Amino acid sequence: MSTIMSDPARGRNIPLGSALSAAAFSPLYQQIKALLVQALDAGEWKPGESIPSEIELASRFQVSQGTVRKAVDELAAEHLLTRRQGKGTFVSTHQEPRVRFRFLRLALNEGEPQPAESKVLDCKRIRASADMARALELKSGDPVVAIRRLLSFAGTPTVVDDIYLPGALFKGLGVDLLNGYSGPLYGMFESEFGISMVRAEEKLRAELAEIEIARCLGVEAGIPLLCVERISYTYANRPVELRIGHYVTSQYYYRNSLN
Repeated sequence: MSTIMSDPARGRNIPLGSALSAAAFSPLYQQIKALLVQALDAGEWKPGESIPSEIELASRFQVSQGTVRKAVDELAAEHLLTRRQGKGTFVSTHQEPRVRFRFLRLALNEGEPQPAESKVLDCKRIRASADMARALELKSGDPVVAIRRLLSFAGTPTVVDDIYLPGALFKGLGVDLLNGYSGPLYGMFESEFGISMVRAEEKLRAELAEIEIARCLGVEAGIPLLCVERISYTYANRPVELRIGHYVTSQYYYRNSLN
């Protein structure tokens, strides 16, 4: 019997065997996980919405409920889905407090963490440099939205972020929209552009503060800063953001958990 999976993005159905041909030798739960990611990528369930129950998904894919549960467990561990006791399983969103600052790893040396204050310093459309194009899987010269913003904690400038986004995915993004949105930046990307940042890779190194960066942070040029280069991905491992952040770490450190 051939199981059929709907593809809402294209308005057609996909045979299960065809959808899984690239993963034919994967464990069954991994194949179901891949199908669920396909559905998320196609927008079948939006951020914050509930997905069907494990029983419904088991019937849809003609597998056991335990197989579905294992696939959903992995997606929850990867923060793509969120389980809510007694309510079901939901598509993770950056609007949720526990997810909102998942990619911000800066912590105070002492005391309680302070809420970040964000100020957009610039937003313009530019042509992708070779490095930008490589990171975002674009062609050199493709349109890119370039954002510079300042993050302050307790009134102290601490981070300058230079953010680069594919122009084709973020049409209409400008200073007015950025300044008029009160929630987290990744939350705005979800709600306004349908782009979910689901994971990121980072490189850390020390750099001396350039004059313009130092001016934004209110520090002397040439002092050491922590430079964090991040590439953020949406579903199917598609890069949709290049971010280069410069951090003042006199009162902060960059934390990470290794499992």
